[in-house]
Amino acid sequence: MAIPHPALARLAPAAGRLTLGLELPLDNGWDPARQRADREAGRPFGVPDLTGQTRLARLADRLGFAALWLRDVPLYDPVGFGDAGSVHETFTHLGHLAAVTDHVVLGTGAVVLPLREPLLVAKAAATVDVLSGGRMLLGLASGDRPVEYPLFGRDFQRRGAAFREGVETLRAAWRAGPLELPRAGLDADRQLDVLPKPVHPAGIPIAVAGGAQQTPEWIAEHADASLNYPRDLGALRLRTREWQRLVTGGAKPYLTPMVLHLREDPGAPPRPIRLGLSTGSRALVDHLGRMAGLGVSHVSFNLRPSERPVEEVLRELAEDVLPHFPRQDLP
Repeated sequence: MAIPHPALARLAPAAGRLTLGLELPLDNGWDPARQRADREAGRPFGVPDLTGQTRLARLADRLGFAALWLRDVPLYDPVGFGDAGSVHETFTHLGHLAAVTDHVVLGTGAVVLPLREPLLVAKAAATVDVLSGGRMLLGLASGDRPVEYPLFGRDFQRRGAAFREGVETLRAAWRAGPLELPRAGLDADRQLDVLPKPVHPAGIPIAVAGGAQQTPEWIAEHADASLNYPRDLGALRLRTREWQRLVTGGAKPYLTPMVLHLREDPGAPPRPIRLGLSTGSRALVDHLGRMAGLGVSHVSFNLRPSERPVEEVLRELAEDVLPHFPRQDLP
């Protein structure tokens, strides 16, 4: 079996082990008190308060979380979606996070590849990788917002083919030596190249989010990890079994996000909420242990539904939950 990329090794240190990350913004934005504060501040619904994000990112790094994840939301769509994502441009924000953290993997969950120029994505991701010392993980998606495509001059119906071509371009751009893209009529004799190159000779690990308009077999062959949507344990069992069959066991990790409302009472029983759980810390440890047993390698928490201060939640997770799911820091 090939040696895993160091960034993936931090997220998936061994079969049966699970690590924990956080999805930015580190901001709880859905409770009634916060919505009143938003109205008073003139901040539209769904737009996070980014005050203190750098301090909280540094804190998460120190406390032992394994990754920080950013979404790629090119256009704020309050009518269709009502969620501004992480607000800042993804790769610019990642460059900042590379400078203010030391250990966390920096992931995208996920860059909408068909809306972007793949060679520029290759350059941006490699830049973050070099600045962070090899901590970049590129999550990619095909996009689910048809309104964006004509605004970028792209064909929504062709996004599946554009995704495949984009992944091919990324891999070619990260390889050592001059760029060679036969599909575009470019051979190595032209001596064009994309710089910088990623830290690791294998390039930057790619996690495909959802189905990305591809077959499961294509994803298993061309991705380094699956970044899949949250599911209840029964549906998750079926999904992880299928992934393990396609990739021959645990050769490629399965990653998933989870919306988390951490209750103040550690013994509070779990109850489902949209895309996640409302639970106390003890039941959360049990639930995550079950996910690890099903083959999940990494879970990223979205804390926006929480009514508690985010720093308080981070410290409780670090004290009561993270010791059961430690990250692996590598040189």
